[in-house]
Amino acid sequence: MDPWPLRHLVLRTPRLELRPDDDEGLFELVEVAKEGVHEPDEMPFLVPWTDWLAADGGMDMIKHYWQTRSTFAAKDWAISFLARHEGRVVGMQEVNAQNFGVLREVNTGSWLGKRFHGTGLGTEMRIAVLQFAFDHLGATAARSAAWLGNHASNRVSEKLGYVHDGTLSAAPRGERLDHVRLRLDAANLVRPEWAVEVEGLAESVDLLTA
Repeated sequence: MDPWPLRHLVLRTPRLELRPDDDEGLFELVEVAKEGVHEPDEMPFLVPWTDWLAADGGMDMIKHYWQTRSTFAAKDWAISFLARHEGRVVGMQEVNAQNFGVLREVNTGSWLGKRFHGTGLGTEMRIAVLQFAFDHLGATAARSAAWLGNHASNRVSEKLGYVHDGTLSAAPRGERLDHVRLRLDAANLVRPEWAVEVEGLAESVDLLTA
């Protein structure tokens, strides 16, 4: 049995290659984050990790992804895909699940370097993991969330077929904000003309679908 079967997994779209994170790629990802992820007066994340980059050089960010990788388990897993465009890391796309074999649901979250905003790459990498989950793992639904005022993220979700599924409140910078929960059933995914190419799934499919 392979000690780390996820190392074989690759998702390919017309412009992107997504692979589970590795240390060399994470260090490149930190540099992308340092260049900027969002406007300074915005905070698109529940955990305001971008506020800490200048103070710790990205150490907490690296430790977060190491922890995610180290706690991977068959019934409670998360894959942090490094998204590469023309060979360079441009952002992170996560897909995770709990008790997937019974619930058949996944959650997704992502971020893209600010200089790549507006290129459609964020939409493309989310479609990649949605098609991966629905078409290759047998998921029946996907969940996501975004701040009510995060118009770009919410437009992408609406375009792909998500519907609102309630709200929750949080205060990442000490001020209350409303977080919109979103749900997408497999049958409602608005698909592009292309389909994601998946390689190396055979080595990890039993872990992911247990």
